[in-house]
Amino acid sequence: MSFSFRDKMAPSTPLLTVRGSEGLYMVNGPPHFTESTVFPRESGKNCKTCTFSKDGTLFAWGNGEKINVINVTNKGLLHSFDLPKAVCLEFSPKNTVLATWQPYTTSKDDTAGIPNLQLYDVKTGTCLKSFIQKKMQNWCPSWSEDETLCARNVNNEVHFFENNNFNTFANKLHLKKINDFVLSPGLQPYKVAVYVPGSKGAPSFVRLYQYPNFDGPHAALANKSFFKADKVTMLWNKKATAVLVIASTDVDKTGASYYGEQTLHYIATNGESAVVQLPKNGPIYDVVWNSSSTEFCAVYGFMPAKATIFNLKCDPVFDFGTGPRNAAYYSPHGHILVLAGFGNLRGQMEVWDVKNYKLISKPVASDSTYFAWCPDGEHILTATCAPRLRVNNGYKIWHYTGAVLHKYDVPSNAELWQVSWQPFLDGIFPEKAITYQAVSSDVPSEEPKVATAYRPPALRNKPVTNSKLHEEGPPQNMKPQPGNEKLLSKTALKNQRKHEAKKAAKQEARSDKSPDMAPTPAPQSTPRHTLSQSTSGDPEIDKKIKNLKKKLKAIEQLKEQAATGKQLEKNQLAKIQKEKALLQELEDLELGI
Repeated sequence: MSFSFRDKMAPSTPLLTVRGSEGLYMVNGPPHFTESTVFPRESGKNCKTCTFSKDGTLFAWGNGEKINVINVTNKGLLHSFDLPKAVCLEFSPKNTVLATWQPYTTSKDDTAGIPNLQLYDVKTGTCLKSFIQKKMQNWCPSWSEDETLCARNVNNEVHFFENNNFNTFANKLHLKKINDFVLSPGLQPYKVAVYVPGSKGAPSFVRLYQYPNFDGPHAALANKSFFKADKVTMLWNKKATAVLVIASTDVDKTGASYYGEQTLHYIATNGESAVVQLPKNGPIYDVVWNSSSTEFCAVYGFMPAKATIFNLKCDPVFDFGTGPRNAAYYSPHGHILVLAGFGNLRGQMEVWDVKNYKLISKPVASDSTYFAWCPDGEHILTATCAPRLRVNNGYKIWHYTGAVLHKYDVPSNAELWQVSWQPFLDGIFPEKAITYQAVSSDVPSEEPKVATAYRPPALRNKPVTNSKLHEEGPPQNMKPQPGNEKLLSKTALKNQRKHEAKKAAKQEARSDKSPDMAPTPAPQSTPRHTLSQSTSGDPEIDKKIKNLKKKLKAIEQLKEQAATGKQLEKNQLAKIQKEKALLQELEDLELGI
């Protein structure tokens, strides 16, 4: 196999693989979008799986009869394996091994079951080893990037193989009931994060180890325990210096969420650990590291969800406000971030320049079930695939500035199952300067269909009021002036409050002017509230004045909280914005008196 193709030539455009009921084929990437001749179309509905190698030079697929492997650069067929039932394929990082998995079965003669996980030598086509792997979840062994190390979870132990010698494991990590593990990215020293669920009142914990130092009470690099965890997701950063752990429970005992309860933890290889404090309650939808490994983005909270970037001290760096979102995707170079609302949301995307925290575009990809950045860092793929959605299947290629460059809708009687980019190694495509002007496109832009809200018959002939069920909070650099009061100095805030107090005192004096001028106190028989509460003789006006003063007092308290640095919610900021109007209304009422 030759890997010099990309070294001698400028990087080609990534291909797009499309798999569905129409068959399996490849499409040339931007700007052409024509069907590629690299791979002859495989017709029929029997293609169950396909995958590229990590560097994109090899491609493997199953057609219901065989697993075939081709070299993408010279279009040559390398191997064909007789595996009609295989449904999962994966290449090792350096293209040395092809791993295949098919559903586990047992025969009458063999009670132990038939090995269903095969590891093939890509160069020779020989089977290196077969294992029994009952569960599809985490079926594939994990390799280090240089393939020196390979690890599998076997009977609650992690077995480590070295240099792709699978006849015997070189080391093992034994803890009681290891549920999951994740190898660190990058080269030596290799690290591994392991998760052990809690039992009999003992907490769950995640530990970080450096291979092969597993023995002894102080062998772990770091340890983090927590009680609220039925399952965890562990995310290494690219430099392998820290892990983010999303701990989830199946049931929220407070009853606040149908989806259980989640907490976010930070664990560093130097032993530091912390709970990431999220300012808004609710589910954690997504957490993603930037490729720089120095910051991460979390999308969390009851809808409309907040999105915040945190640094390695778990301090918030930038708050994107709230909106209809449940996912975050950094570009391959880490300079652009897409916040999106897919699944049961309408598909709104926010494309951000995260170096300058500037919004680039806000396209809408309705009904999308899949999102992927192109390796070139400029183009985006969104798709609607079955079985998640069986209608309106198709895919779109976008430029990050919001323009749709290519669109394909499958026929109404067909389904789209999978769309994916051809991978490229890091550094092949250089980072380009961000542009804010939408690129030109021949694809006509579509206005997203906005579903009209249901209106009961009694309201259908009346004017529509623009009321929202949830108010969305703006990003921190787009908040209106009242929301930025916490940025004032303590002295300025103190002077501002003094000025407002003097103003309020003058208004009080004006409103109390008539009763003060009364020469004699009211007779005992006169109701006392006519002097102390009613100054106009009209109970309705008095009630309005009382309510206005109550609201202004609440606003004053909110402003004091903001001055101490407390993060205010959107509805609280909205109250502060109404202060001027309330003061004017109060003044008008009192002048009328």
